[in-house]
Amino acid sequence: MGRKSIANGANGIEKVEKAEAVNGGSVRVTRSSTRRKQVVEEQDDAERSPKRAKVADSTDHSRWRMRDDQGRLSWHYLEADEQLKEWPQSYADKYYLGLPLGLPDLPPPKNPLDTVRNGLSFFEKLQLPSGTWGCEYGGPMFLLPGVVISWYVTKTPIPWYYATEIKNYLFARAHPEDGGWGLHIEGESSVLGIVLNYTTLRLVGVEAEHPKMVKARATLHKLGGATHGPHWAKFWLCVLGVAKYDICNPAPPELWLLPDWVPIAPWRWWIHMRMVFLAMGYLWSKRWQAEETETIRSLRQELFVEDWAKIDWASNRNTIANIDNYYPKSWVLNTVNFLLVNVWNPYLRTKSLAKWAEDWASQLIDMEDKNTDFSDLAPVNAAMNLVCCYVRDGPDSYSVRRHRERTEESLWVKDEGLLCNGTNGVQCWDTSFAIQAVMDAGLTEDPRWRPMLLNALKFLDDQQIRENVEDQAKCYRQQRKGGWAFSNKDQGYAVSDCVSEALKSVIILQKTPGFPTMIDDQRIFDAVDTLLTYQNASGGCSSYEPPRAGEWMEALNAAEVFGNIMVEYEYPECTTAVVTALSLFRKHWPEYRAERIDTFISRAVKWIKTAQKPHGGWYGSWGICFTYASMFALESLASIGETYKTSSSSKRGCDFLLSKQREDGGWSESYKACETGEYVEHPTGSQVVMTAWALIGLMNAEYPEIEPIRKGIKLLMERQQPNGEWLQEAIEGVFNKSCMISYPNYKFIFPMKALGMFAMKYPDETVL
Repeated sequence: MGRKSIANGANGIEKVEKAEAVNGGSVRVTRSSTRRKQVVEEQDDAERSPKRAKVADSTDHSRWRMRDDQGRLSWHYLEADEQLKEWPQSYADKYYLGLPLGLPDLPPPKNPLDTVRNGLSFFEKLQLPSGTWGCEYGGPMFLLPGVVISWYVTKTPIPWYYATEIKNYLFARAHPEDGGWGLHIEGESSVLGIVLNYTTLRLVGVEAEHPKMVKARATLHKLGGATHGPHWAKFWLCVLGVAKYDICNPAPPELWLLPDWVPIAPWRWWIHMRMVFLAMGYLWSKRWQAEETETIRSLRQELFVEDWAKIDWASNRNTIANIDNYYPKSWVLNTVNFLLVNVWNPYLRTKSLAKWAEDWASQLIDMEDKNTDFSDLAPVNAAMNLVCCYVRDGPDSYSVRRHRERTEESLWVKDEGLLCNGTNGVQCWDTSFAIQAVMDAGLTEDPRWRPMLLNALKFLDDQQIRENVEDQAKCYRQQRKGGWAFSNKDQGYAVSDCVSEALKSVIILQKTPGFPTMIDDQRIFDAVDTLLTYQNASGGCSSYEPPRAGEWMEALNAAEVFGNIMVEYEYPECTTAVVTALSLFRKHWPEYRAERIDTFISRAVKWIKTAQKPHGGWYGSWGICFTYASMFALESLASIGETYKTSSSSKRGCDFLLSKQREDGGWSESYKACETGEYVEHPTGSQVVMTAWALIGLMNAEYPEIEPIRKGIKLLMERQQPNGEWLQEAIEGVFNKSCMISYPNYKFIFPMKALGMFAMKYPDETVL
């Protein structure tokens, strides 16, 4: 691949790889093992570079390609014209980039099943060679800054085309009124969002006096400046050298030395929290900061309201703007921090103890890197792990080079620019749901869709995790053999609902005439064995692992911008996924662990009932919000024969959903519901995804009246475009109550599922 830096970058070790083109051809793509030519390598830049190069206005979107390497998705920019002929853009590339597809209009649908077929005709064109579907998994506005800051402090080259599209994305996502950025793309401007994204823009070469930067800086100063940022913002500024570590609340790695029986030991924390704290603690302990550059010196003046030289860093450890303080620190945490700062650090923390803690944290980081081949759990801890490896192993070490390589798979290019995904993709998750949407429409035996479905099955076959991680107990990992990850097997973290949805899809297709048995019974049993480990004492199921401590641990929540982040919780969504997977499995293998499965399902559904809110809905933790979780909960009840007519819980759930139906037949729930715990209408009106969720819930519950369902189906049919697609509307996903995240493929999968279910239930209804 041709590369051109804005200015001099570090020399990389060149290697040539053969990239499989989406259309089945191939092209030789030259790639650097250090991966990036930096926008401006700024060491001593005042002496070497009298004038900083300007970031380009745009790249040529016709030169971008997405490479699919067995579900590892990465974007590449082809600068040489001959490469364009060897590696033509696919429909998927063009779609992601917002380029014209040139597809003809499809015949107008005469009924809901025709609408499904038209949707599949479009969606099929987006399937990748490995059998999965790609999409952005963006939304959070703190992901990309962590990556760019980690690149900058480790002197990782950033190509001009990356810098350009990072700039374009952040400009496109700036608040239209005040010019700032929030925690996520639909959120209000916050200190976290502005500090991190403003810094990112400066690091890729945008000048401080650019009008958009001036506007964002003014909003930041109105909020109090960088001293008013939450912990994560302050931490990254400390690593960058823009702030001093005294402003950062303690993150002592000595906590990892606590015996496992200690109630607050980090191994008991939620997996994302402990992985972030692990690397953060290592760097905090070393108080490592990047080499000073002109840009760093300038940021010290731009981000703060106060005179940087006179800031009392320690007195601002707990300073935070109201907009960022979603989950205020408890008096318990404030007391702990006070003791750590004023007693532990100065008097009790010996150098030998600190080194012992750093060494153990370093080993745990190595285990995380090894178990994921440096993909890591998510880009947040991956970026921090990169810095840790750079500090410990040096700039040319394998660990640093491999981290740089794997970072590519978390980046995404779209019409707005370049962003960072929440993980290295959504591959297994979306593929599983896509298969089920076809099944719900009764089309799995239709020869027209068999190649698409067969490729999807092959993908799930390839992506099943076949072994537990090495040193599972030592690195506190959950059993995973037989499971599936959210993204791909390289990332390797099995999740209860991801395992469940993939298992259902595999069983569905392998029990359909004409499809091969790729995953044998033993591998199916391995998946079931892993699923059975996810149930908690309450009967409900969690995501990555059963809770290892109680909700009281939230008293130590130091993140401030997130809720429910310290430990695992039970979720209606995850519980339902496991219940429905085990129910389907039980039909085909009734003898395998029958008593255990029966007990599991009974206890799980009982928990579902206890999680129902007084208004009849269920709170969703992974999708917005009551609509999403209620869809799953009603499916759980239906799986044991409890429906609208036979179950008070099901009836209350249906009545809740119906009370939120809008005049046009749709549903419209805002992300504000996740934050407040109360149903909130989205200001833009009905959404196809929420409408589909509600309809699926009602139909699973066998709601007897057709008219409300017909009205919703009509909206889905009318929103479909002539080429078969649905357009992107409001954001769909959420995590930790306050941060939203995008699932763009939901606008295809769930409307098709709802339409297909309706067509099977009411085959003679044309609706339009």
